[in-house]
Amino acid sequence: MEQNIQEVLLTEEQIRQRIAELGEVLTEEYKDKNPVIVGVLKGVVVFYADMIRQVKVPCQMDFMCISSYVGTSSTGKMVVKQDISADIQGRHVLILEDIFDTGNSLDFTYKHLMERNPASLKICTLLDKPARRNPNITLKPDYVGFSIPDAFVVGYGLDYNEYYRNLPYIGILKPEAYN
Repeated sequence: MEQNIQEVLLTEEQIRQRIAELGEVLTEEYKDKNPVIVGVLKGVVVFYADMIRQVKVPCQMDFMCISSYVGTSSTGKMVVKQDISADIQGRHVLILEDIFDTGNSLDFTYKHLMERNPASLKICTLLDKPARRNPNITLKPDYVGFSIPDAFVVGYGLDYNEYYRNLPYIGILKPEAYN
C-alpha cells in the first residue's frame, strides 16, 4: 500500500494533536447539552473513534451510512444505506465527517437530519477540501481539523475502492494507483 503513496500529507502526530485541540473545543461547546454525535460511515470510523474519546461530556453515539461514490468519482445520487436509530428531536446533534469534499453528501446528510427537528445541528470534519466544493452548496462546517489541497487522499479511514483506510496517516495517492 505505502508504495502507492505519493506524499504523506498529515502525520499521525499532526492528526492526534489536532483531534485533541478539537476535543477541547467540542467539550466546551457541548457541556450540559448531552449531544448525539453522528458518524457518517465508513470513512469516519477512525476519526470518530479518536474524536469521541476527546469529547469529555456525556453523549450518545450513533451512525449513518450515505454513499455517492464509485471509485474516485461521485455519482451525485445520495443513498441512505443506514440511518441513525436515535430520536434527535429537540437534541443537540454533532455530525462527524471524515472529509468535506464536494459537499454533496454532507449537504444531503444535514438536510436529512434537520427534518427531525434537532435543537442544534453542527458539523465537525477532519478534512476540508474547499477547491472541490460544489458551488451550489452553501453549507459550511462548524469545526475543521485541516484544510487540504485538491489531491486524492487516503488513509486514516479514507479509501480508494475500500483500500488504504488502515493507514495511520493521511497521504496523497499516486495517480497511477487509480488510473
